[in-house]
Amino acid sequence: SCPFTLYINYKELSMCAKKQMVKFMCNECGAESLQWLGRCPLCGEWNTMEEIKASKSEYPASVLLSTGTKVKKAVKLSDIEVAGEKRFPTQITEIDRTLGGGIVPGSVILFGGEPGIGKSTLILQICNALALQNIVVLYCSGEESEQQLKIRAERLCVDMQPYFVLSENNLETVIEIISKIKPKFVVIDSIQTVYSVNNDSPMGSPNQIKAVTAILNQLAKTHNITFLIVGHVTKEGNLAGPRMLEHMVDVVLYLEGDRSYQFRVLRTVKNRFGSTAETGLLVMEEKGLREITNPSEYLVRKKEEPVAGSVITPCMEGQRAIMVEIQALSVHSVLNIPRRISVGYDYNRMIVLLAVLEKRTKLPFSTKDVYVNVASGFRVQETAADLATAMAIVSSQWDISIPSHIIALGEISLTGEILPVSHITTRIKEAIKMGNTTFICPLGNKMEIENFFTHSKNHLIKTIFVDKLSEVVQLMEGLRSK
Repeated sequence: SCPFTLYINYKELSMCAKKQMVKFMCNECGAESLQWLGRCPLCGEWNTMEEIKASKSEYPASVLLSTGTKVKKAVKLSDIEVAGEKRFPTQITEIDRTLGGGIVPGSVILFGGEPGIGKSTLILQICNALALQNIVVLYCSGEESEQQLKIRAERLCVDMQPYFVLSENNLETVIEIISKIKPKFVVIDSIQTVYSVNNDSPMGSPNQIKAVTAILNQLAKTHNITFLIVGHVTKEGNLAGPRMLEHMVDVVLYLEGDRSYQFRVLRTVKNRFGSTAETGLLVMEEKGLREITNPSEYLVRKKEEPVAGSVITPCMEGQRAIMVEIQALSVHSVLNIPRRISVGYDYNRMIVLLAVLEKRTKLPFSTKDVYVNVASGFRVQETAADLATAMAIVSSQWDISIPSHIIALGEISLTGEILPVSHITTRIKEAIKMGNTTFICPLGNKMEIENFFTHSKNHLIKTIFVDKLSEVVQLMEGLRSK
């Protein structure tokens, strides 16, 4: 049926495959170019294009078809039979919650986090939990020796008998070991330290990382082996290597937290087998990471007397609410440009709140140093904590204390309006469980809150609905006059 005949010299085709061509690849995003460029056209970074030698083995689809390559047939979606999604849980509740119920066999998981945050510690605990379920586990490290792995395992008091460890950088050697012991769960720590001899790019380069990940991905799908790949991060907190790396894997996990605190958050960025809204909450201890059963009680410390500049608010972390304490300090500045420091709260958002407070409530902050901190190392990543942050700043400015039973919720717009927040009933339930009785909420959530209290029949709760930031300042003036 083809209107023309395609003649191929197989000898020339084989010689063509052995030829080497020179390309340039960006070591930040993996973009390729046939000539050197001072600035990467994809990510915009300067002096990141590096020369690589690649085999010229890519041919047009017509050439591949003419050589007799077997073409796979497409099937209807309704004709595909699925036996059921089987998972093997890690027996660590917070990790299973993040993964959507457990680890899916044959999946590829990319695990990232800052140095020293606890990645290797958590992975060693996962390996131990799986090995105790008679699952063959292989821990392959390109950064540590077998002796170093044993020392860390002894410190964590894990059972070292059930699983295998390997210190190797060569991918072909790792695959050979996998074919011998036939594990069901393999850890590659880290992907930047593994190389393939079939790729001429240096170890850790974007081209080498992409090639190694593609081989591991194919091995996982064909032999039903789960791979957990550890990835380094850049100084901006993103995974090092080409952005394509996150697209190639099935699950992307980040372990976040401040090394100065014990609190850790295991966050899902991508999950093909579950929701990305779930997170795991852990705490770093001497013998590894321990899951937190009641995060609100851990993050909020009960005080005998309330202090100025402290307001408690419930924040959503995944599908559950967590009570956090927002602290603020406002003092007279001796500098020409006042100092602004934020820890655990978005810095740009704090600058916006100060501008709105000064414009809409006439409170002077242009000559004040303002500091905002979220207690216990928690990071607030939503705008529902705007009202609590603003109240904490005003509380410190006026040196008045907000009673600990008062909870503030709401997003502040540039016009000074208090906008409604999502999951309001979930937040209120968590606050009531912690003993809070007074809520300052947006007027836009009034109907939803009233319906909730009508069905719950809880008459001991007092709710104050506000529409503008000036109304909240007036309420605080009432506390100031007492």
